[in-house]
Amino acid sequence: MTTPKPLRDDAQAARRHAFADAPCDREAAERLQGQRLPFTEFRMRRDGELIEVTTETLFGGRTAVAFGLPGAFTPTCSRAHVPRFVELEPQLREHGVDAVLCLAVNDAYVMEAWQREQHADALIFVPDGNGDFHRALGLLADLRDDGFGMRARRYAMVVRDRVIDIALIEPNDAGDPYGVSSAESVLDWLAPSHEAVQDIVVFTRPLCAHSTRAKRLLDRAGLRYDAVDLKPRGVRAVSGARTTPQVFVNGRLLGGCDALEGWLRESGATID
Repeated sequence: MTTPKPLRDDAQAARRHAFADAPCDREAAERLQGQRLPFTEFRMRRDGELIEVTTETLFGGRTAVAFGLPGAFTPTCSRAHVPRFVELEPQLREHGVDAVLCLAVNDAYVMEAWQREQHADALIFVPDGNGDFHRALGLLADLRDDGFGMRARRYAMVVRDRVIDIALIEPNDAGDPYGVSSAESVLDWLAPSHEAVQDIVVFTRPLCAHSTRAKRLLDRAGLRYDAVDLKPRGVRAVSGARTTPQVFVNGRLLGGCDALEGWLRESGATID
């Protein structure tokens, strides 16, 4: 299937390699690169039961992306870090990743509930309840002054058969920085020349036949998108138009259904 070319966006193209210059804890990253993950036992919930898994079970014999964060249900983790890994998980798999794991110093019940709330079935949520895994890696953050106890630092890493290929660790600064550990940074490192990710939103109204047609066209083209129902005021506010659908690609207004079909055909997508 042919994927449409992205709309021209020089800023997006420049961000492909931005992780190389992004603020990060380079000392910790260099210390971890090439290390084998510490043997750790985790208690997870599966099919209503507590089960025990190990680092060998989770990381052995495959390429995995693991990302850690301060805690379940916290703002940056819930609104940005996890959702973007959910969105980009298919692209990561296209570039050789077998599994994407989210780790936090929370118990198995909390992690199970959070995974369900995040609609993150494609990811593996791993509870490091006692912090043993992150303590062994030197990636525990002392957040006791904020009432959070000891938590995982924010990071991402690519692991090949239990050996850390690269670690992308946020600076140990105040304010919970989030940047280098993002899903985009991992994708940039795995495939520096990858096509820019196309973020598509279709603003629709219920029972709108044109909106249904636009979503069908995107489905046929194999493009992922979010569909958002709006009232007339909302449609006018975001696009200046009175009709639906209104399609945005990478932050730019493409237009209605006819404009979408024209863009897809010009890009060589299979939509018939």
